Amino acid sequence: MTDGLEKLFGTPARVKLLRLFLFNPRLSFTLKDIALRARVPETDARREVNILHAATMIDRSTRGRGIRYGLNGKFEYIAALQNLLLNAPKRADDIVKRVRGVGTIKMIILSGIFMGEWEDRIDILIVGDKVKERMLRERIRGLESEIGKEIRYALLTSDDLYYRLNMSDKLVRDVLDYPHTVVLDRLNIGIK
Repeated sequence: MTDGLEKLFGTPARVKLLRLFLFNPRLSFTLKDIALRARVPETDARREVNILHAATMIDRSTRGRGIRYGLNGKFEYIAALQNLLLNAPKRADDIVKRVRGVGTIKMIILSGIFMGEWEDRIDILIVGDKVKERMLRERIRGLESEIGKEIRYALLTSDDLYYRLNMSDKLVRDVLDYPHTVVLDRLNIGIK
């Protein structure tokens, strides 16, 4: 995926690391963890971590035998960068494109981090039939490496969704009762 933010911020690795730290503000990572989670070579991760540390965006700490890096909570541009880097409208189209081909996708609802809610239970609700779950999981992992945060998602069949709607299921209510966006709706059941 070509992202205009890569041009603005310098490198694709830097954008991935920015997202990793901004969307996981309470976590700290070793250099190896950073490279694995962001899916960038360790040499690129080291270079970008040094740049972000010099900019005072991330802190370096020593715990046990290793050095860990985490977001500097006092960095003044955290909220602005989170909003810019999440880029929710572009992500909505991207998510629809990514899950095509994994089965018959009927509905996709974004909530959680895509609505700026960092502590919600679920970020994406996918409704589909004959879905290849392994393929879906791999595509979600690719999205996670770009966003920099683990994505909490649920996959339901169409029948499952209807049943859960009739039962006022907590999972479905947690998505629909709070800020969310329906980015794909082939069921036409009036969910807004």
